[in-house]
Amino acid sequence: MPKSDGYAQNVQYPVLGDAPNIETALQTLVNGVVPLGTMRFANANARAAALIGDYAPRPGMITYLIAEDRYEGRMADGSWQPLSPAPWQPLTLKSGFSVHSGSPGYRVVNGSVQLRGRIKRTNGGQFSTGTDWVFATLPAGVLPATFSYWITPVEMGAGIYYGRTQLDSDTGDLMIQTPPGATSTSNGLHWSGLDGLSYSL
Repeated sequence: MPKSDGYAQNVQYPVLGDAPNIETALQTLVNGVVPLGTMRFANANARAAALIGDYAPRPGMITYLIAEDRYEGRMADGSWQPLSPAPWQPLTLKSGFSVHSGSPGYRVVNGSVQLRGRIKRTNGGQFSTGTDWVFATLPAGVLPATFSYWITPVEMGAGIYYGRTQLDSDTGDLMIQTPPGATSTSNGLHWSGLDGLSYSL
């Protein structure tokens, strides 16, 4: 009868009294060891296709998804959670907006989404006060359960030192608004920043 490894990981190996069957012995050993290492799959779909039936995922498994370039761990609730930051994805800016600096984008890190970069109006104009500027839309897979709001930096001008960025959890629209009531001048309000903004999924 097979015995289990000394590390209490339930990896079984044959003993001398077992009936000789090299295929069964090695299959039992391999199937016990593989789930304890980091398994590699082409992408999440390939993982889902492979880990079924007797080989269904178990809590504690770790996988690396090549296409996503991400390590994920299997949780007790049956979900896969990222164990490493996902690559930065560029924000698709709406017409009338362009990159000011910092490669505007987003990424998923351990159940949170991070934003970065600065954006500007393509025509070089100001973010005039009291106006809602919808500048990008995030995909459905990275949206929070509720609306999110942040105080964010803007280029100083017209007595204004900050703006508000809002994320619509229903549509994914990202919007900037600078406070109403100030008198616009030719100085400032030509860019708004996203660095440091984050929210939980």
